[in-house]
Amino acid sequence: MTAVLDTQVPPPAGVREGAFGNATHLVCRACGEKSPLGPFYACMECFGPLEVGYDFPRVTREQIEAGPKSIWRYAPLLPVPSDITTFRSTDPGFTRLVDAGNLAADLGVRKLWVKDDSGNPTHSFKDRVVAVALSAARELGLTVLACPSTGNLANAVAAAAARAGIRSVVMVPSNLEQQKIIASAVYDTTLIAIDGNYDDVNKLASEIAGEEEGWAFVNVNVRPYYAEGSKTLAFEIAEQLGWRLPDQVVVPVASGSQLTKIDKGFGELVKLGLVEDKPVKIFGAQATGCSPVVQAYEAGQDVVAPVRPDTIAKSLAIGNPADGPYVLDVVRRTGGRIADVDDETVVRNIVRLARTEGIFGETAGGVTLGVTARLLAEGDLDPDAETVFINSGDGLKTLDAVSSHVGPKTTIPPRYEAFTDFWRSYSA
Repeated sequence: MTAVLDTQVPPPAGVREGAFGNATHLVCRACGEKSPLGPFYACMECFGPLEVGYDFPRVTREQIEAGPKSIWRYAPLLPVPSDITTFRSTDPGFTRLVDAGNLAADLGVRKLWVKDDSGNPTHSFKDRVVAVALSAARELGLTVLACPSTGNLANAVAAAAARAGIRSVVMVPSNLEQQKIIASAVYDTTLIAIDGNYDDVNKLASEIAGEEEGWAFVNVNVRPYYAEGSKTLAFEIAEQLGWRLPDQVVVPVASGSQLTKIDKGFGELVKLGLVEDKPVKIFGAQATGCSPVVQAYEAGQDVVAPVRPDTIAKSLAIGNPADGPYVLDVVRRTGGRIADVDDETVVRNIVRLARTEGIFGETAGGVTLGVTARLLAEGDLDPDAETVFINSGDGLKTLDAVSSHVGPKTTIPPRYEAFTDFWRSYSA
């Protein structure tokens, strides 16, 4: 099945033919006005957010399966050129979908999968979105790759720019986890710490993006392209399940873009005839200390009021989420829900995931698993339905969250007798 556009919007001057693959225009998510492909993120008519529109050709499962084991196997479904694999990138994606039988038994779920994106090059799903944003920046002739970040995005931007041989500038809150600061600085990026929270950093980045020529702020002025990278989570889940959709998915929510693009990705697979159509309930997960979308959902509102974040889940600590209203649309339309858990529950579920499945997730993973457990307990998730939840990053990025909760069972002198004394009492 082919998605056909009503009109074609001319490409920007100076951009080569096919620079954005099968993408043909940008479209306002609020009013539907079409705009040309370019470094734009807000509608000129209503200032609503823009996203990428396509004219897809026929795409087959066999074509995709013959592609590289990275997100570029889905290049025809992304705003990237057909020769994308000839350019230097971190080649993220095609991370494992783990059959989480131990965790399923622990939770009382019939079938549970963990989409484990900690296996990406910088150990979070952000490598996906940055790879697509980097392609857009290159095609548009932008020479500085930049971002405001809660940490994972900074790591991904710094690494992708180093690999591509271009300059990068990353801006983070000064109180960010030290592991994430080091994991950006090691790539010799221009790392700037800002005294403020993520929303303060993002505001400054937006001001810079409006003033500086040649800068690609991946989640600001090339955000429409960047966001499309999250669709590949949906594509991979469906392919790894044998070209079918799950019954329900639980997704962490920071800006909300990942959740909305997973929904978009499932829809595109259906439209292209790559999977059979079926209802998929989509659920969102936030930390209680930064849960503006949850608050709007529970109040029955369509507008998300900003909050000041106060949670250990710093990668989700976006108090004014850009895609918040669209998250509400998706969870309500699909029959899902968005819920939150407190920091103590986050830590408990980081340990639970590690103990049951050998997956050490970061705080966002603890949030998502904690919310999964809550939704099961409260009857929102069906325990007999096939369920996928997203582990979006590696626990090595957020060691402080669990450092006071795990450690040696004992300390003994280097003598066998000391070991046996301990082991008898410990294993009794």
